[in-house]
Amino acid sequence: MDFDLSWILLGLPLAFGLGWIASRLDLRQLRIENKQAPKAYFKGLNFLLNEQQDQAIDAFIEAVQNDPDTSELHFALGNLFRRRGEYERAVRVHEHLLSRGDLSLSDRQRAQHALALDYLKAGLLDRAEDALLKLEGTPFEAQARLALLANYERSRDWLHAAQIAEKLEDSNQGSFHGRLAHYLCEQATSCLVNQEVEQARALLQQAIATAPAAPRPRIDLARLLGSQGNPEDAYNTLVKSVESSPPAIPLIAEPLARFAVGSGHALEALDLLKTNYELSPSLDVLDAIVALEATVAGPSPTARDWYVRHLEREPSLVAAAKWIAGEKLEHEQFHPQVQRALDHAVKPLTRYRCAACGFEAKQHFWQCPGCQAWDSYPARRVEEL
Repeated sequence: MDFDLSWILLGLPLAFGLGWIASRLDLRQLRIENKQAPKAYFKGLNFLLNEQQDQAIDAFIEAVQNDPDTSELHFALGNLFRRRGEYERAVRVHEHLLSRGDLSLSDRQRAQHALALDYLKAGLLDRAEDALLKLEGTPFEAQARLALLANYERSRDWLHAAQIAEKLEDSNQGSFHGRLAHYLCEQATSCLVNQEVEQARALLQQAIATAPAAPRPRIDLARLLGSQGNPEDAYNTLVKSVESSPPAIPLIAEPLARFAVGSGHALEALDLLKTNYELSPSLDVLDAIVALEATVAGPSPTARDWYVRHLEREPSLVAAAKWIAGEKLEHEQFHPQVQRALDHAVKPLTRYRCAACGFEAKQHFWQCPGCQAWDSYPARRVEEL
C-alpha cells in the first residue's frame, strides 16, 4: 500500500492552527490570572508585612481601582482602615461590599460582621447593635453575641446583657452564671437608687440562686438588710457567704463584724474570724478581729498584739504601721512624723490590683474599670499578693 503524502500536507496546517488556538487560550488564561492577582495586591502585601501601612493602603486602593469586583481586596482594605482608626473609610468599604448584588452569601455575612466591628471600634454602639443582631443564625453568631454582650455591658443595659448571656450559656459557649449574678446585682443597685427596695431584694435572692458560690449577691443583700435595721438577718447572710465563698472572707470580714455587734453575735463572729484567719491570714480579717476584741473586752493594748502575731507569720509593713500607731515610742515627740511617713508608705500596699490588666484602686471592684473584666480583683490587698 502506497503512503499518501497529501494527508501530511493537509495535517500540518491543521496542527499549526490548533497549536495557535491553544497558545491564544493560554495567553488569555494568563491575562485572567494576572487580573485576579494584580501586582498592586502583592505590592500592598509586601508593604503590610513590613508594617508600612500607609503605602499598603495606597497599593490596595490601586488594586481595587484596577479590579473593583475583587471582594478580598475590599476586605483587606477595610481591615487596614479599621486598624489605623479610619473607621469612616472602613465603614464605606464594607457598606459598598454589602450593596453589591453579586456578593456570595458567605462574603455578605463576612462583610456584615466587619461592618459591625467598624461601628464597635468607632463607639457607635446603636449602629453596632443593629449590625450584630443581623448576624443571628450565621457562622459569626457566637462572635456577634460576645460583642453584643460587651456592648450591653458598656452601655449598662443589664437586662439585654442577661438575655445574651443566657443564649451563650444555652449554646455551650461557656459558663455565664457568675456574670448573670452580677447583672442581677447591678439591676438591684438601680432599684435601690429608685427606692424600689422589695424589687431589689428579689433580684438579689435571684442572683444567689443563679450563682450560689458567688460572694457579691450575699454581701449586697446583707448591706440591704442592715440598712433596713435588720442586723440579725444581715449577719446570718454573711455567715452563709463565708461558708460558700471562703476566698472572699477578706471582703466579708468588716461587715460581718459590724452586723455581729448589732445582732449580739460578737463572740460567735470572733471565733469564726479567728478560725478562718488561722487557715488563711489576711489583713482585713485581722482588722475585724482587733475591732471585735476591742468591742467584747473593751479597749486594750493586748488586742493589738494580733498585729505582732501577724508579723511573726507574714512580713507586713501595713501590720507594722498599725501596731506602731498605738505604741509609745522612746522619742514620742517624733511619733507623728514617723507615723505620717509610714502611713504614706503603706497606702499603695493597701490597694486592690486587677489580675487581668494591673489596674489598681483603693476599693474593691467586681468589674475592673480599666479592662472591664469581671471578678478580676482578688479579695486581698496588693501587699498580700
